[in-house]
Amino acid sequence: MTRPTTPILDRVTIPADMKRLTDRELRQLADELRAETIDAVSVTGGHLGAGLGVVELTVALHAVFDTPKDKLIWDVGHQCYPHKILTGRRDRIRTLRMEGGLSGFTKRSESEYDPFGAAHSSTSISAALGFAAARDLGGQPGDAIAVIGDGAMSAGMAFEAMNNAGHMDTRLFVILNDNEMSIAPPVGALSAYLSRLYGDARFHDLKSAAKGAVAMLPEPFQEGARRAKEMLKGMAFGGTLFEELGFSYIGPVDGHDLDALLPVLRTVRAKATGPVLIHTITKKGKGYAPAERAADKGHATAKFDVQTFAQAKAASNLPSYTKVFAQALVAEAERDSKVVAVTAAMPDGTGLNLMAQRFPERCFDVGIAEQHAVTFAAGMAAGGLRPFCAIYSTFLQRGYDQVVHDVAIQRLPVRFAIDRAGLVGADGATHAGSFDIAFLANLPGFTVMAAADEAELVHMVATAAAHDDGPIAFRYPRGEGTGAPLPLRGTPIPIGKGRVIREGERVALLSFGTRLFEVERAAEALEARGISTTVADARFAKPLDRDLVLSLAREHEALLTVEEGAIGGFGSHVAQCLAEAGVFDRGLKFRSMVLPDTFIDQASPAAMYHIAGLDAAQIEGLALQMLGVSALTRRA
Repeated sequence: MTRPTTPILDRVTIPADMKRLTDRELRQLADELRAETIDAVSVTGGHLGAGLGVVELTVALHAVFDTPKDKLIWDVGHQCYPHKILTGRRDRIRTLRMEGGLSGFTKRSESEYDPFGAAHSSTSISAALGFAAARDLGGQPGDAIAVIGDGAMSAGMAFEAMNNAGHMDTRLFVILNDNEMSIAPPVGALSAYLSRLYGDARFHDLKSAAKGAVAMLPEPFQEGARRAKEMLKGMAFGGTLFEELGFSYIGPVDGHDLDALLPVLRTVRAKATGPVLIHTITKKGKGYAPAERAADKGHATAKFDVQTFAQAKAASNLPSYTKVFAQALVAEAERDSKVVAVTAAMPDGTGLNLMAQRFPERCFDVGIAEQHAVTFAAGMAAGGLRPFCAIYSTFLQRGYDQVVHDVAIQRLPVRFAIDRAGLVGADGATHAGSFDIAFLANLPGFTVMAAADEAELVHMVATAAAHDDGPIAFRYPRGEGTGAPLPLRGTPIPIGKGRVIREGERVALLSFGTRLFEVERAAEALEARGISTTVADARFAKPLDRDLVLSLAREHEALLTVEEGAIGGFGSHVAQCLAEAGVFDRGLKFRSMVLPDTFIDQASPAAMYHIAGLDAAQIEGLALQMLGVSALTRRA
């Protein structure tokens, strides 16, 4: 494949190289940077649309500010690929999201130009304010600039930070990247407010530019002032909300027009004394027609052909766990009018778009607001509904206080559908579902389940729908199922009851979640060595099936638990049960296999589970070690 011709970009290794470029060359640089970004993501896959939408903004920020002395903080990080290309990582940009390659998000350990890591939303203003406060107290010098999208701005944390910044009145820059879309179209009053700002007729009337805008510009930047004046006129009519929070508001500004962006950024950098918010209007997927036409604006892609946008997705007849959950939920909603669903800005990712199509009045997208989503669901449960709160494991962490305080303490029957449980592949450590077993199973009155396959997931959706005695959660991974036949209708599972898959006599392997497939492979290998092996599927971490656990302990020489979660989860509950029953006094050999006490960087899911020590060969190896059998022992 022929790479794009990039004569200006070839001269830029780090942002300092951009200081020698004219404004005309910067415009060409932006065009070349867009082409390079498209070509790189076509090789690796990844988040395409967000980066294309901020190409000109990325160029302008690095051209005007003095990074890395000035701290440029990208919210979420989906849009950071052009930033990485300009900051000394172009030679590795085609390793994005690969094992040993560049992260798909900003990452402090990767570059000094990434002052703050981000993969979850709405943290940038808080972090930037922290840098500004550190500077004011004699810490690292330089400005702090947060770039936050309109979807991320809807989260409470962003407003908490702005409220604090307005009170502190310290020099701080916030770039509101308003593209009318985060992962899905934004929802809520803030989105409507922003639409009114740039939809105001005065924004489009060139005669109504704010008086004095040209005078704001320092003498060296008078050229191009008319364009800046046209963009700055929003000061006259917009921004009331932000100004009430203590920010000087400038905008809306065309975020794809460097002739507007450069003078505005140069002006505020020269003039600002307190917090400033610059409202830019951009288009996700800008400059690449297939992304612009896509429903998600090319948010996340597999490898693709640049000319056709045909993506290299492996064909499969197996349904994804997400789709199985969504279809099962719709089936429950058809039978029960009290079943409702809540998502936090991830209708497609959680499968709730299917629920929204079938029952739009019973499906709620609350925006990027996990804390609100949990308490909102709690309120609906208290009001007599049966809410399913569908959130990725990694994002549920953001609502943990509400899970404890608003759901668990009040024993409200909120049903948590926890997607992306376990290790997720290319998104890496920030998106891994590692901790939900531990942080939910320690809560009194909580029921915690894990599906071993897609058929079990259907039954767990039915179990959750029927469960009115306190909160209940069920977890399932990203990706395709195992091919297990799906039931026509889910059947509630008796609470706290596991199942035996195969019976043996010497060693028992007790699985929780979708590692069951690897556990069964390990059991077959052990049987081939002449070691009689039992395999059981716990189904529940809480309430634990004590009868099953204790019978396995009594009847076997060794008991090994396996789970896709951090220490403190299912295996810890089993160990507590065994200790309380005095089983260890009788000489039981017991071990738990959990995710290691480290954050695992991006790789394929299979590679990540190998690194974690949770594949079939490693399960077999630990079982042999527990029994004192050499792995070199000849198979029977």
